Amino acid sequence: MKKKLVIALGGNALLQRGEILSAENQQRSIQVFAQWVAMLARDYQLVIVHGNGPQVGLLALQNAAYTESPAWPLDILVAESQGMIGVAIAQALTQKTAGCPVTTLMTRVEVDPQDEAFAAPGKYIGPVYQPDQQAELEQRYGWTMKADGQYIRRVVPSPIPQNILDSEAIQMLMEAGHTVICCGGGGVPVVPQGEGYQGVEAVIDKDLTAAVLANAINADHLLILTDADAVYEHWGTPQARALRHVTTEELAPFAAPDGAMGPKAAAVIQFVKQTGSSAFIGALKDAPQILMGEKGTCVTQ
Repeated sequence: MKKKLVIALGGNALLQRGEILSAENQQRSIQVFAQWVAMLARDYQLVIVHGNGPQVGLLALQNAAYTESPAWPLDILVAESQGMIGVAIAQALTQKTAGCPVTTLMTRVEVDPQDEAFAAPGKYIGPVYQPDQQAELEQRYGWTMKADGQYIRRVVPSPIPQNILDSEAIQMLMEAGHTVICCGGGGVPVVPQGEGYQGVEAVIDKDLTAAVLANAINADHLLILTDADAVYEHWGTPQARALRHVTTEELAPFAAPDGAMGPKAAAVIQFVKQTGSSAFIGALKDAPQILMGEKGTCVTQ
């Protein structure tokens, strides 16, 4: 029986920071991803969670550009991004894995309506802007902006994922031999409402959702792929050093809520502590070598 591997693919790994947010550019990255994932599929049963930061931000911009109707809420835009990214990944994987079944599943994730994140937006979405554009953007759209490296970027609430509502369907597809693409963009954020659930204005961090999912399906490993090739000590300085093998205790100082590497560190720490299994962080192009411990960052108990 194949080991279960949950892969969390960053939205910024599909649309690189600063490049045009086009379907063509995204497809180019997806083809690279599909090539490496096809290799991993030989040895692992795969579940893929993807981010949507650039994509959902683009949808929000397009949404705001048409002023003849009210803007659609973020939970609906997250659902749209699940479809637009998920189908592209599914098509590429089907081609690369000789027609093996691949399914994209619309997935809802429950969050706490009292989560502090609703009062303190911190999740980056959309393109980057120059710092001198901040006042204009905040006035025009009512956005909250925050520094992202040398740029600024829109931030939105990002509540902690509590429960994956469609986990039973994910399990059924896995048992049927499918590669499952699910929890896109961290999942459509919902809160309990009467007998059902109501969507909320937020974008859940996909890495934290991937950790919840990996624990729920008893995954053997969690692999987070991003646009950085490892977790770095002294990042952005001449003393920068890639961390190749660390424990959860050694990684803990990196798990700050910074909207960048922090959630990734928090996610792998959560998974490793809950399961005792190893987790990995690294670049998309290095995926096979990361799992062999040759590149990226490996995190153990």
